[in-house]
Amino acid sequence: LWPLNRKPVPLPADQSLWPSVDVFIPTYNEPLSVVRTTVLAASVIDWPAGKITIHLLDDGRRDAFREFCAEVGINYVTRTNNAHAKAGNINAALKKCSGEYVAIFDCDHIPTRSFLQVAMGWFLRDTKLALVQMPHYFFSPDPFERNLDTHGKVPNEGELFYGLLQDGNDQWNATFFCGSCAVIKRTALEEVGGVAVETVTEDAHTALKLQRRGYRTAYLAVPQAAGLATESLSGHVAQRIRWARGMAQIARIDNPLLGRGLKLSQRLCYLNAMLHFFYGLPRIIYLTAPLAYLFFGAHVIQASALMILAYALPHILQANLTNLRVQSRFRHLLWNEVYETTLAWYIFRPTLVALLNPKLGKFNVTPKGGLVARSYFDAQIAKPYLFLLLLNVAGVVAGVLRLVYVGGSGEQQTIWFNLAWTLYNMVLLGATIATASETRQVRSAHRVPLDVPVNLYLPDGAALACRSVNFSTGGMAIKLAQPQPIEPGSAVQIGLSHRGVEQTLPAVVRQDRDGQVSIQFTQMSMEQERWLVASTFARADIWLSQWGQHDRDSFWRSMGQVLAASARGFGRLGRHMVESTRQGFRPARAVDLES
Repeated sequence: LWPLNRKPVPLPADQSLWPSVDVFIPTYNEPLSVVRTTVLAASVIDWPAGKITIHLLDDGRRDAFREFCAEVGINYVTRTNNAHAKAGNINAALKKCSGEYVAIFDCDHIPTRSFLQVAMGWFLRDTKLALVQMPHYFFSPDPFERNLDTHGKVPNEGELFYGLLQDGNDQWNATFFCGSCAVIKRTALEEVGGVAVETVTEDAHTALKLQRRGYRTAYLAVPQAAGLATESLSGHVAQRIRWARGMAQIARIDNPLLGRGLKLSQRLCYLNAMLHFFYGLPRIIYLTAPLAYLFFGAHVIQASALMILAYALPHILQANLTNLRVQSRFRHLLWNEVYETTLAWYIFRPTLVALLNPKLGKFNVTPKGGLVARSYFDAQIAKPYLFLLLLNVAGVVAGVLRLVYVGGSGEQQTIWFNLAWTLYNMVLLGATIATASETRQVRSAHRVPLDVPVNLYLPDGAALACRSVNFSTGGMAIKLAQPQPIEPGSAVQIGLSHRGVEQTLPAVVRQDRDGQVSIQFTQMSMEQERWLVASTFARADIWLSQWGQHDRDSFWRSMGQVLAASARGFGRLGRHMVESTRQGFRPARAVDLES
């Protein structure tokens, strides 16, 4: 309720009053191709040179990373062991630097040049402020978006949290630290013993510790960094398992409802966050409850179908209408059902185990920057939902048989009610199965929309005015102001401007189609590569026009989208079954979901 909608606070004109900042970029096993752009973007952050130091924290202890840091001109930091994973990596680095504040970015989260200028003003206004968190925006599609073809059409799973819930938390001084895209006051962090290491959600636990000590936290809903989403459903599920386990660990180890230091409103915000991850068992019960009657004639609810509808339907309508009004730009109707159905089976056991023994489980690194070489059906991840789907199909058959042989009309109403419930569950399971059907993704560098003026310099010296269409680390698509044929393979130069100064970058033409030219960058110097990042990924406004811009939701549109996703799932399942019978069943991919 009442989101704060906090705005950035301007910094003083006198830069000598600006505080010193250490920028931490922790990494473990991610490839240099992923980390490289983040480091280059951090190196061009607009902040006084003597007041910012960039550190790459490499728990992988790789020589190539050390050499890269030396070439870029930033600090390379490592340690002799990997104790406490990311939290331990950050805590070890804290002992080796002395900035007044620490900005933290995951190694795939590319900051804009304006990140610190947007974030730091609040610290100067409020001396008790310990944390400023900004949104996590992802410029690549997550498994739901890619496999269901909803990228840019439906808000992704995380937009509700960063678009609405964090703003609400901020109203009650309960902003969560999310592990990246954040700035923390060093003295406050040291006072609570550094980043928390007792749970696998070290970020949220750290925020809780800061708030218990009386520090204030803030959320700025201004996207000033962007990263890569998980590439596969198995990776996505593994990440959510860690989040669910971590929140259950917090409930056991440092329960926000107990202990000193928090206001009632803060306790309720944390309670909401913790309870959210316990939806696994209720969702599984929801997916199987009507089967008790269809198979065995057992009434889960001792009431007629009409009485159940009279009781439940007003609540369902009120809840959905409220969500439609409050959340429509950040979470479309019914999609929460799809997300929870997909994750329920996998988070049920970790949350239960963490409640019983919070010391079990370890931190798992979310894989980033991978490719999906071919489309395939991940039968391993889909196995529980295939089983649930089989049960529901059998339930429909049993329900139809009951309709044929049943006598009274009252019993028929109950059968129809449970059949409708089962069919709805099958729609959700179909969408989940579609998400497990991985779509081929071979683009190593994701393209980002960008419309700015650029110049194209041809081999004969001619300069053509054009505008960019999109870009990636490997190339750019441009639209010529005056279309003219350009031979593919031509060596050209692209002129990109940064702060009113243009620099040219070497490239080769790959395609020319009706005045839209696709180019591929060729070998660049380090300074040219830094210029490319500064004038594209690190632009202050690059993500503002792309985040939270979805149209308001409507019931029929969402229903159509979910039905289409479900139909896609049944279609892909059918094709997989046909291929399996023709070629022999191929073993499912082994996936580590419980680490």
